Amino acid sequence: MTQVVAALIRDRGAGTFMICQRPAHKARGLLWEFVGGKIEPGETGQVALIRECREELGIEVAVGAVFCAVDHVYPDITIRLTLYEAEIASGEPQLLEHNDLRWITPAEIGQYEFCPADEDILALITDRYEKGTW
Repeated sequence: MTQVVAALIRDRGAGTFMICQRPAHKARGLLWEFVGGKIEPGETGQVALIRECREELGIEVAVGAVFCAVDHVYPDITIRLTLYEAEIASGEPQLLEHNDLRWITPAEIGQYEFCPADEDILALITDRYEKGTW
């Protein structure tokens, strides 16, 4: 099983969170996801997430607690995706890897087509939003 990390980066004042659109040429191209990637040998999840955010968006993040973790089987890979709470510590997000990025509210999730591994995470975000615990 491949260990993957991703960042739940929120703008709490606006009630939004960041999503990124995968490049067209990659697996699951043009689907939306949370920024992140595979943990490399010798890395912790937090270190991997910091590296991925730097490589993909040109930002430094402060990594917080684990929001949730899910397992997903794709035709080409089986992953354990751990989503961490994260905040932008410095920099402005740049499209260094992704096709696009957006700041959306939980109410807008249905307007985007996400990677299948993110579906359970998005359901949890929606549930918390509807219960007022987001």
